[in-house]
Amino acid sequence: MATALRKEPLAPDSNETARETARLPALLPTAAGATRLFFNRELSLLEFHRRVLEEGLDQSNPVLERLKFLAIFSSNLDEFFMIRVSGLKEELEENVTELSLDGMTPDEQLREIRQRVLLMLEEQTRCLREQILPELESAGVSVVAYDSLGAEDEQALRSYFMEKVFPVLTPLAVDQSHPFPYISPLSLNLGLMVEAPAGYSPADPKHRHVSRFVRIKVPLVVPRLVPVGKFGTKFVLLEDLIEAHRDSLFPGMIVGKSHRFRVTRDADIEIREDEAEDLLRLIQQELRQRRFGTPVRLEVSAGMPEEMIAYLTESLGLSSEDVYVLDGPLNLQELMSLYDVNRPDLKEESFVPTLPEWRGEESIFDVVRERDLLLHHPYDSYDTVTDFINEAVDDPEVVAIKICLYRTGANSPIPPALIRASEKGKQVTALIELKARFDEEHNIEWARKLDEAGVHVVYGILGLKTHGKLTLAVRREGDSLKRYMHIASGNYNPTTSCTYTDVGLFTANEEIGADASELFNYLTGCSRQTEYRKLLVAPVNLREKITALIDREINHALAGESGYISAKINRLADKQLIEKLYEASKAGVKIDLIVRGICMLRPRVPGLSENITVRNIIGRFLEHSRVFYFANGGDAEVYIGSADWMSRNLKHRIEVVVPVSDPSLKHYLKNVLLGAYLRDNVKARELQPDGSYTVVPRAAGEKPFASQTFFINLIKRNCSLVAGWSDHSCESTDESAR
Repeated sequence: MATALRKEPLAPDSNETARETARLPALLPTAAGATRLFFNRELSLLEFHRRVLEEGLDQSNPVLERLKFLAIFSSNLDEFFMIRVSGLKEELEENVTELSLDGMTPDEQLREIRQRVLLMLEEQTRCLREQILPELESAGVSVVAYDSLGAEDEQALRSYFMEKVFPVLTPLAVDQSHPFPYISPLSLNLGLMVEAPAGYSPADPKHRHVSRFVRIKVPLVVPRLVPVGKFGTKFVLLEDLIEAHRDSLFPGMIVGKSHRFRVTRDADIEIREDEAEDLLRLIQQELRQRRFGTPVRLEVSAGMPEEMIAYLTESLGLSSEDVYVLDGPLNLQELMSLYDVNRPDLKEESFVPTLPEWRGEESIFDVVRERDLLLHHPYDSYDTVTDFINEAVDDPEVVAIKICLYRTGANSPIPPALIRASEKGKQVTALIELKARFDEEHNIEWARKLDEAGVHVVYGILGLKTHGKLTLAVRREGDSLKRYMHIASGNYNPTTSCTYTDVGLFTANEEIGADASELFNYLTGCSRQTEYRKLLVAPVNLREKITALIDREINHALAGESGYISAKINRLADKQLIEKLYEASKAGVKIDLIVRGICMLRPRVPGLSENITVRNIIGRFLEHSRVFYFANGGDAEVYIGSADWMSRNLKHRIEVVVPVSDPSLKHYLKNVLLGAYLRDNVKARELQPDGSYTVVPRAAGEKPFASQTFFINLIKRNCSLVAGWSDHSCESTDESAR
């Protein structure tokens, strides 16, 4: 592990902490004007990726779970280069002189990113090569080298190659009549040199004995892991198979050794909505252009000759600083297919999410009319959400359904349910966010299908992404109409609900219902609503309301009372809110933050943020829930919703945050959910003043406590949240040690 992750945590009031803080300027960039108040955004995100890698390095995790984390780390790095690094390179090319909030130039950030990534890649490949693959082989699941196979297996694989691989391969040679080929983003490729044998006399004598570069794209239509034998537990890499039979692609030629490479391209789509007559068509055009983005990274296999690296680098318009040499498989995330091997003993123990006891016996509308319901996924089954939508579709008394769809997934059951509702004559409105990064194609396809079925499809407000998670069902009850809402932190995607932690609230509160109706009118362009009764909505009032809630805690602290704030978010990168939190800390407000990814706030600095703690938690589930707690002198207020504390969420997105008023649900969110994350001493890491994350210390005799394991143990004890949190005996358990 990296040094920063091995450091022993310091007590907040220790002399060592004071000495560490005193030398903070030496740890930070020294560019003129650096504020020293903030961490670098890009480096903070990179530290989150390091935490994911750390789970892959952790030998206490099951081996296939470790492989999963290594694959996720690789996927995260791809996106980091496609979006964050490409943005910095654009700034460099455009001679941007503005410094980041921590005082770094784009060039300084790129250099620091490279140094950190190189160290992490070395750890990743060594872990895969020396630990994970050998451990899998010992357990009977192996990825072997082609040249280690026996004659019978070689013959079977040669037949496989000729039947299933050879027909789809297209070697592309480079010469005077064939320019360097386009290399598609994130594709795995083989590069090799080919030349004619001595005595060969082509029509053009200038071509005699000329060695030419050839690129072979490893096809996506063939599985990356090719099974060996009949048991499905032994594999060779597809690139190994192609390399072993490369001579068959070049009959009569002298074929050199092949080497693997992969190119990452800029994938950040820039949409000029104000100039677009047809947003759907514009985004389709931009998606096509994404494939041809500027190269930003070249990955090559160890052993590739320097001449070939230099040739690829020059041909792609890159520099040596953009090259990453890997002593292991490229495109590691494709090895995740090993996770599908039927070996539950090599994975985390499975569990069954809870379902409400009234499911199938009572209408969800009847239940929500009586009380608010809270869901905590994946521990509570997402079926309750899809049941709510399906019941709204099938209930003849429901006259209208309105929903915000950000990321739905290709096989989501929710859009088909909306189509059925429209076919039944209900008024259905679906706000689909076409600009949800990397989900644009799925959303475009669903938008077309919904529109063709008569659903009112809208794309939101010019210049804003719609990120809020909200469903409104309007039901005829007697002589009046009743509104039922589901407001959540997570997307309407049942697939990711199994791997993301999220919270959602069902309510029939009349004021929230009125707000929801007015919000949908705002989203369809029929309103310029500036005030809401209960909802906090970005960019309308969310920043102002959050600021006011922090100010209220400051006033309590200044009045001699205890001020306290706890928040669980994914990212904290808004300068104004960070400065307000610093102000609260200096006033004496105690602040506990659980921030999964980017955190630009510098905690535990005397005179600035000594009352602020920041921790993150990486486990088998991606922490995605957002919960906000403000003590308010004993009359606490608790909120959940879709918004992180980032400038883009507060200014450039439609976000929805809802207050939770039911006392038992407030108790659960504060004392159970937030309480468990703040108690975690297994998966949690604490952010230090120098930007490193350290293991949370355990007091003498303190037992290990892992928050996600704790929640799994709750549902094993039948402590369902859907019915409301009434069984306080479920709060304490010692069954959470790993």
